[in-house]
Amino acid sequence: MQAALLCHIMACATQSDALVFFVNGRKIIEQNADPEKLLLFYLRKGLRLSGTKYSCGIGGCGACTVMISTYEPTSKKIMHYPANSCLLPICSLHGSAVTTVEGVGSKKTRVHPIQERLAKCHGSQCGFCTPGMVMSMYALLRNHPDPSMEQITAALDGNLCRCTGYRPIIDTYKSFAGETACCQLRGTGQCCLDKEDVCSSSDKGNQMHSDLCNPEEFQPVDPTQEFIFPPELMRMAQEQQKRTLVFHGERTTWISPTNLRELLELKAMYPKAPLVVGNTSVGLEMKLDGVHHPVIIHPTRIPALHVD
Repeated sequence: MQAALLCHIMACATQSDALVFFVNGRKIIEQNADPEKLLLFYLRKGLRLSGTKYSCGIGGCGACTVMISTYEPTSKKIMHYPANSCLLPICSLHGSAVTTVEGVGSKKTRVHPIQERLAKCHGSQCGFCTPGMVMSMYALLRNHPDPSMEQITAALDGNLCRCTGYRPIIDTYKSFAGETACCQLRGTGQCCLDKEDVCSSSDKGNQMHSDLCNPEEFQPVDPTQEFIFPPELMRMAQEQQKRTLVFHGERTTWISPTNLRELLELKAMYPKAPLVVGNTSVGLEMKLDGVHHPVIIHPTRIPALHVD
């Protein structure tokens, strides 16, 4: 088995697998994907999608947030989650659909209610954090159309804003909350967003704190405005579940095994090769300390690792 795996890796030494993913409904095929290339710079420089911002570069501010959608063959579910594109290698996106702030809504077609409400309620000042705020909230609504206030505040944990003080942002997104109870501090008589405010009745749960905007002017969420998950990627996830992927860059080889046996064999062949999932550790080493890894192993396509 180990010999067969090694032969497959060596066979790909001269020609990498083709990297296939979607960005805002557009199919992307990279014949020579570089494992060291990160999604943020691929979006901004390669695809000219500059709405995704480059700020801290180390996954700490959330300005570069995008939504990643994947199909899980084991559970047969489509999963949506926000991700910091400044740490996301493009090779990890094989079979995924990426949505950037340009794919959420635009003035040319129709802005999304998330964007509209944030603007009308003065939740954006310098605007640099705004695309990331929009994408974090968008990913939450794709998973939970009627989120609780607890889910909303948790979804924005990774997004920093140095202008607004967060109140107008939270106030904006409170309009999406499906709960009617006052707040997380139920039974205390105090509001979770401002302990100095006392709710006089339980029906104030999703009222706005700010008088800067009128919720009656808000456009409703339109599900037909959302991109559907490409059926092609669903077929790919099922067909390639048994096929190891290898991507060769100028300095680094990226290997994505499909089962635990292959993973163990790869670690035996390349004991110093790190396992990369979210790239929050290895990515920082490579960026800040100049650490180079000749081989990187990406184990997220192993079904056994997705079972509770």
